Amino acid sequence: MMQVIFDQFGWEEANAIPLSQGLINQTFVVHAKQGDYILQHINTQVFKDPFAIDHNIKSIGQYLSRNKPDTLFTHLVPTLMGETLIEWEGKFYRAFNKIEGVALDVLDNANQAEAAANQFGQFTASLSDFPIEQLKPTIPQFHDLALRYFQFEQALINGNANRISEANEAIQYLKSKRSYVDQWLKFTAHEDAHLRVTHHDTKISNVLFKEDQAICVIDLDTTMPGYYISDIGDMCRTYLCPVNEESQDLNQIKIIPERWTAIQNGYLKAMGELLTPFEKDHFKFSGQFIIYMQALRFLTDYLQLDQYYHTNRAGQNLDRAHNQIQLLNQFNLL
Repeated sequence: MMQVIFDQFGWEEANAIPLSQGLINQTFVVHAKQGDYILQHINTQVFKDPFAIDHNIKSIGQYLSRNKPDTLFTHLVPTLMGETLIEWEGKFYRAFNKIEGVALDVLDNANQAEAAANQFGQFTASLSDFPIEQLKPTIPQFHDLALRYFQFEQALINGNANRISEANEAIQYLKSKRSYVDQWLKFTAHEDAHLRVTHHDTKISNVLFKEDQAICVIDLDTTMPGYYISDIGDMCRTYLCPVNEESQDLNQIKIIPERWTAIQNGYLKAMGELLTPFEKDHFKFSGQFIIYMQALRFLTDYLQLDQYYHTNRAGQNLDRAHNQIQLLNQFNLL
């Protein structure tokens, strides 16, 4: 199979090595006579419209090549026929030029948090004049908090009765914080909250580092029109705590204040002049919004018998929800 793909790109003497990083798409490093590349099989269970992803990445790449040619970007590699998306036996593949750098699995210090936040800020800032109407939603309503709360309410009606009873404490807590949904609706409706080119998946492994410097953002599949609070919120959820959502020891879930300062400094260094005062006033809400939404999603999935998130044990999604609730409580102490 691989040779068929290699031939379409014209790669000679090529071999592919699987990468462990990346939870959604299957990713390979390809070493060929012509150079090194990243080859991916797109997961169409998650991304229903791979053509939308291809369109967005290609459009952004073309814009940057014309207007910001010095920007380091993961450009798509065309086949010999000029295509950037290959369909073979019902599966979709694409390739990128390989950029030399290291993707971190774990955030080690505040300097890395600041560098990553700055790089995501630079990405959005570099596209401030991009005609955003050209971008297509790759996952419709991805960070729609009102939708996620509606799905939670439906799970309370149609979910597993035993699990609803067992999760009562978490359910009552999330219901008590419903005002976050109202805040989100008011924010998105406000004339000074602007849709921008937003990455939507700003975990630390989606930034390449070289000699402790962040050099480039990667994994642009969720890049589409959105609000900056999505990117800041995802950083807050994944950068501020020394343990991730799998930790069952709630005592370990604490906020490292230096990382919160680092996120603000790094992002605002790139985006400070572009954000409106209204948007800046919602910097902390960014973290509340995303952490709350993730708690809703874990608990909703638990009540619906774990249909979306993969689990390895009973109660894992409930534990994840408790983890995010504790993270939200700790974040609110800042």
